[in-house]
Amino acid sequence: MTQMIAKTQDDLPSMAEMLSMSGLEFMQSVLDGRISAPPIGGLLNYQVRDVEPGRVVFTGSPEFASQNPMGTVHGGWYGTLLDSCMACAVMTMVPKGAMYTTLEYKVNITRPIPLGLEIEAIGLVQHAGRTTGVANGEIRGVKDGKLYATGSTTCMIYTPTKE
Repeated sequence: MTQMIAKTQDDLPSMAEMLSMSGLEFMQSVLDGRISAPPIGGLLNYQVRDVEPGRVVFTGSPEFASQNPMGTVHGGWYGTLLDSCMACAVMTMVPKGAMYTTLEYKVNITRPIPLGLEIEAIGLVQHAGRTTGVANGEIRGVKDGKLYATGSTTCMIYTPTKE
């Protein structure tokens, strides 16, 4: 199936829908196009390519709109791709009825990504417990295999309260 990117709030799954499945089931549903991906992927030109327990891969390429004033890819693009792959890797370990959110993340840019270069952002879980998840990530060129950035994250895993 083709992945869908949400165009309006109504395209996104409800809280009840999200909580009715495990994080792994949710991410597989995004990958398969049964649930719309968030709009940030369309805005920054990236999408989910692979989902496994404890591992998520996104692919994408920076476009002209991702440039900073110096004409290179803005650090926020690297940060968003790494936050996405690392946090979604943690999400694959979240049980049904629970959610996660990023508490912190760190990015190390090792070299500039040329505009239009297809990359993969790979997130790998290092720890998934009852209340926290820790993951590492890297951005590599698909064709050249070069390392462009690395990252690490800590996520909070929680059960939402009913109001």
